[in-house]
Amino acid sequence: MSLSLCMIVKNEATTLSNCLNSVKNVVDEMVVVDTGSIDRTPNIAAQFGAKVHHFQWCNDFSAARNAALKYVTGDWILVLDADETLTREIVPLLRDAIARDEYLLINLVRQEVGAEQSPYSLVSRLFRNHPDIRFERPYHALVDDSVTAILDREPDWQVGYLPGVAILHSGYQKTAIAQNNKYAKAAAAMEGFLATHPDDPYVCSKLGALYVEIGKIPQGMELLKRGIASSDENYDILYELHYHLGIAYSRLQNTQQAISHYQTAIKLPIYPMLKLGAYNNLGNLLKAAGDFEGAKNAYATTLKIDPNFVVGYYNLAMIFKAFGLFTDAITFYQQAIQLNPNYAEAYQNLGVVLLKVGNHQDSLKAFKKAIALHEKHNPQEAKRLRQGLQEMGLFHNS
Repeated sequence: MSLSLCMIVKNEATTLSNCLNSVKNVVDEMVVVDTGSIDRTPNIAAQFGAKVHHFQWCNDFSAARNAALKYVTGDWILVLDADETLTREIVPLLRDAIARDEYLLINLVRQEVGAEQSPYSLVSRLFRNHPDIRFERPYHALVDDSVTAILDREPDWQVGYLPGVAILHSGYQKTAIAQNNKYAKAAAAMEGFLATHPDDPYVCSKLGALYVEIGKIPQGMELLKRGIASSDENYDILYELHYHLGIAYSRLQNTQQAISHYQTAIKLPIYPMLKLGAYNNLGNLLKAAGDFEGAKNAYATTLKIDPNFVVGYYNLAMIFKAFGLFTDAITFYQQAIQLNPNYAEAYQNLGVVLLKVGNHQDSLKAFKKAIALHEKHNPQEAKRLRQGLQEMGLFHNS
């Protein structure tokens, strides 16, 4: 089975090479449609042997993606954005999956690089080159609706997913969002779609979550609740709706309602990795409410789901510290640091616990590392920590 990469791009010179490097020995064809770059993006694509085409941007991602599909010749289509890369580990699974006859679409797990709370999502980015598969919606363009329509009339097809992380995505870090004005663009596109599709649960979820993120909490909650009322049994979307209502109620300091929505979210029958955010946020709320045992169970579950979930180790360490189980706390802080050597808060709290057990030398090392890391991103915290250590007589350098 031949595999084609299909992309739309605009001014992606800083990230495109990494993306294309990740698939150059995996795909049989690269189709890159440029929507108006003024940098070297088309040249970079051409250097990788991509077939470069052009499309006049019309503020509609689906229109651009559907234009790109017209140029694809492979049996299967892999869709990536320029700020995404395909993981090496997923390639054998991907090859096996597209060699099977039953699949029409295969969902892929995407990891948001640097995201602390909800690092994984399931995305419909690998599908058969079927004439009736097309993207819909102007923003968050998806093929899901057209795939559902095909399955209704051709029920022998199946939708599957690949276990394990397939795509690494760097574009949702806060600096990237601010730099590209992503919130404003997303809101404008989705509001236009919502005007003609007022009960679409997917757009209710995405736009509702965005409103909560930018502080329009009542509007966001109204959309999220509307989405729940109209989502039937689409469990992936239902999870997102309850998850973001949990965030909204947390911001309103309505802890019980927030806990209730997170608990509803984690009971849904979806891929466990997608539930990390809900378990982690639930743990934070239970801890704040004084239910340390409940918080410990929630955090421990995140590590069962994903043994590389750094924040899970840190949060469990904080629970053990609260219990006075300092040896366990030290172990978990060290595991968090091993996975993320730039984790300033983990070094800082490790220093506190080491001090409590009388290991002054290693405690001071941990505090100095925390100060050095805070200096880069949070100078005020570095100053506060240094002053505190000086007052305790532990730190004498200026």
